[in-house]
Amino acid sequence: MQHLIIFTRYPEPHRTKTRLIPLLGAEGAAELQGDMTEHTLAWAGELAGETAVSVQVRFAGGDATRMQDRFGNAFPYLPQGPGDLGDRMARAFRTAFASGATGAVLVGTDCPGITAALARQAFERLATADLVLGPAADGGYYLIGLRRPVPRLFAGVSWGRDTVLRETLQRAEQLGLTASLLITLPDVDRPEDLPEWRRAKCTSPPATDPDRISVIIPTLNESGPLEDTLAALDGARNFETIVVDGGGSDGTDSLAAERGVRLIRATTGRARQMNAGARAATGHFLLFLHADTRLPERFDEHVRDLLGRPGVVAGAFRLGIDGPRRAFRVIEWAVNLRSRCFQMPYGDQAIFLRTDTFRRLGGFPELPIMEDFEFIRRLRRNGRVAIASATATTSARRWNQLGPWKTTWLNQRIILGYYLGISPDTLAKWYSGGRLRP
Repeated sequence: MQHLIIFTRYPEPHRTKTRLIPLLGAEGAAELQGDMTEHTLAWAGELAGETAVSVQVRFAGGDATRMQDRFGNAFPYLPQGPGDLGDRMARAFRTAFASGATGAVLVGTDCPGITAALARQAFERLATADLVLGPAADGGYYLIGLRRPVPRLFAGVSWGRDTVLRETLQRAEQLGLTASLLITLPDVDRPEDLPEWRRAKCTSPPATDPDRISVIIPTLNESGPLEDTLAALDGARNFETIVVDGGGSDGTDSLAAERGVRLIRATTGRARQMNAGARAATGHFLLFLHADTRLPERFDEHVRDLLGRPGVVAGAFRLGIDGPRRAFRVIEWAVNLRSRCFQMPYGDQAIFLRTDTFRRLGGFPELPIMEDFEFIRRLRRNGRVAIASATATTSARRWNQLGPWKTTWLNQRIILGYYLGISPDTLAKWYSGGRLRP
């Protein structure tokens, strides 16, 4: 049995969400605490109804009777007990495993972006990782999952500071724990965080057009190649383009406005940017495109055709490299052979899939490198990854930096290192050490 533990506080004025009292007043802050707890219990109920996960609510303040009166009796309520946050979390995990849990996930109620699908993903990650963490944008974490009790993981952490996640990962490494990170989400603790809560409360994921393709392009100072990439989309039917800028200063926003495409901004990091684009998408299909890769003519027809075939969960295009060197033809041949035989295309090949599949899998893992590799591995467990007969042509600039063979050797070292369990942070340093940008 897997256990979900929810940490919350009884919504008593002057005792909860105190940083929001200057804006909302004591009663309003307490009301927000109650609303956010109800929001969390709603998706927890959805999770419990779909899986064998048991749910337990651990509260601070109030008592079990008042918690039941306020939030109903769908789940058991237990006090968190004394001690700092680390003491209370360690106790909750210890109790869960003592009662027979095979895996336990603990969440708070401050993060409105958590969903039943994301919690399911956390439990799935525990099949291969000792520790699962959901990074919060403020430097903490909104979710923690364990396969066994590890009380030393919580000792000596500077709770309430922006170093909590980093300290926890350092402690996990010292304890020999394998860790897996979910997507980064914002908490709602301060007045400037309230728009996140309003979005979660007043909106649902965008309704999808059953025929539309959402082309999502993460960028960081890529306005030069981006212009050709956008031009290659002309002529397709029923698609939208979402450029997700990671904080560049090269005029990408002006180019997006000139081309009439949607521009949103996200924290730098290709996985984070692609996930942000997917959250904003209104298409039934998602296509993730590098800013220096041109799609083939009638790309939309290939996407709809392949994703309409039985058993196909995702697809990509054949790889073409924009350059005359004979070495590029050899690399293309090897990549396309691998893609067909092993169903392992990478980001240069413009990965596409259905929006509901993307959401069910929880999006790209927010790794500094290898996010597309890991995502494709997950997709393969859910169906076939098909390769279109048409070719997506990517810039040769990456291979030209070090030369085709040295670049290929570096790429293969990184893939092997990932298979061997070397951390993505270390692999990203290898990549940048080779003077290539991940």
